[in-house]
Amino acid sequence: MANNGKTKVVFLWHMHQPDYRDIMTGEYYFPWTYLHAIKDYVDMAAHIEAQPAAKAVVNFAPILLEQLDDYAQQIAAHLANGEKIKDAVLASLVEPSLPLPGTMAFVDLAQKYLRANRDRMIDRFPVYRELASLVSNFKEQPFLSRYLNEQFLIDLGVWYHLSWLAEIPRRSDARIQRLQDKERDYTAADRRELLTIIGELVGSVGPRYKALADKGQIELCMSPYAHPIIPLLIDLNSAKEAMPGVSLPNSSCYPDGRNRAKWHLNEGIKTFESYFGKRPRGCWASEGSLSDDTLKLLHEAKFDWAATGDSVLHNSLRAQENQAVSVELQQTGQSLHRPYEFANVKINTFFRDDGLSDLIGFKYATWHSDDAVGDLLNHMVNIANAANDTKNTVISVIMDGENAWEYFPENAFHFLHNLYERLIAHPQLELSTYSEILDSQKPEPLRIPHLVAGSWVYGTFSTWIGDKDKNRGWDMLCDAKQQVDQALQKRSFSAEQLAQIEKQLALCEGSDWFWWFGDYNPAQSVSDFEYLYRRHLMNLYSLIETPAPGYLNQVISVGGGDPATGGVMRQGHAN
Repeated sequence: MANNGKTKVVFLWHMHQPDYRDIMTGEYYFPWTYLHAIKDYVDMAAHIEAQPAAKAVVNFAPILLEQLDDYAQQIAAHLANGEKIKDAVLASLVEPSLPLPGTMAFVDLAQKYLRANRDRMIDRFPVYRELASLVSNFKEQPFLSRYLNEQFLIDLGVWYHLSWLAEIPRRSDARIQRLQDKERDYTAADRRELLTIIGELVGSVGPRYKALADKGQIELCMSPYAHPIIPLLIDLNSAKEAMPGVSLPNSSCYPDGRNRAKWHLNEGIKTFESYFGKRPRGCWASEGSLSDDTLKLLHEAKFDWAATGDSVLHNSLRAQENQAVSVELQQTGQSLHRPYEFANVKINTFFRDDGLSDLIGFKYATWHSDDAVGDLLNHMVNIANAANDTKNTVISVIMDGENAWEYFPENAFHFLHNLYERLIAHPQLELSTYSEILDSQKPEPLRIPHLVAGSWVYGTFSTWIGDKDKNRGWDMLCDAKQQVDQALQKRSFSAEQLAQIEKQLALCEGSDWFWWFGDYNPAQSVSDFEYLYRRHLMNLYSLIETPAPGYLNQVISVGGGDPATGGVMRQGHAN
């Protein structure tokens, strides 16, 4: 694809879920991995499959790929020979006997079947809406549920899973349509059929994206293995580059953090190659978190490109000694939509257009799809006209590919279809991928001596460090890492044990726990994630045969906020 006079547009869709499994038992605490698979990962692939000229970059966290594979194997084994499914919510779909009405177990399971977007996923289906309204009646008075029966819970569970199905198979699969049309009184055979559909969808995710990559429609890239914030692993003080007054954890550093960062990159590459058969050329470092040292590690790992948020670029430009150049770049609007090189590291860094990306994530869900797509394309054309440089200009829309769509009608079916269709036909804009642009156009990166460390969220690390609860979480992690290092020096472990310890440590190092700590997040989500974080740490102590500290029995953080989109998404710029 040589330069054809069109301005290149890249959509980078990021797919990630932390590991919800207890490594000691294999049990999943929460169902979000398979639910997002059957709703979002499937639809995002299907939209591109439906339009052969569509292109995008798709990022997978390696820990997500492993979970998807595990779910597919578990469902297949259950359907083949009745093996146990180690996810309580999914298993309940085909469980022969469910909790008795009038019990707390009945109420708890009914509540879990309501963890979906009320407006777009529950109220869309009249029967599901009716069942959900009955659940709300006995939420505060569980004994009232004794007036219901087991069939109520069966039907509620079926509708819960039907509501989470991707829109494109919903419109094309006769089995799904039959189950929806039946409405009530689902049988064991109906439930098994729905599990079969779920198994097919989950199992199709990896192969479908691989096929799209093999055809050249998408570029697949990766994040570090368990989604850690690499700059903070390397140096906790990197948080001060964008937040000079930030309060840091008591621990001065994360022990041997640089080697742990390398481990996540190397393990991520191995995992990626095992599923997709090739090495990734690009890395969306977890949460777009970059620093000079992180870029050096990415270069050592032979990545060609990275990406982050536009606030990181603006912070970096403001920090340059040649302020006149920085001001001119920003005033002329030429700074954002092009690649950069930092700190003499030969890796191209692209920047998320926060304004465009946040329009999709936070505004367009309530618009008619034609109006939303038209507005987005108008903004892109204005950017292209202002730049007047099709060789070097790259408009980057970067956002997660799983959380925004439940706020749109019909899982954003019309928006995404129209978006790809109109961009394919656009006379001035063209869909592309980062590697395709680097190979064919060879844009000239601007070279800046220093990147101010930060993430796509506000250009800082405030989402993961600086708050008292987040800092406490870091201190607990640093303590655990010290104990791991000591145990490895004092004791002999088998190769299998060492691999398990390293894997469990990696899960503890993930970013998601710190994202959710803080009273500004919803109470239920904070409770879920802080519990699982403590569970992961307890398992780590168990694996190294060291007593767990008593503080792991104490709650780290209590939420109570009501942020936009339930806290699962952030805007690139602080309000």
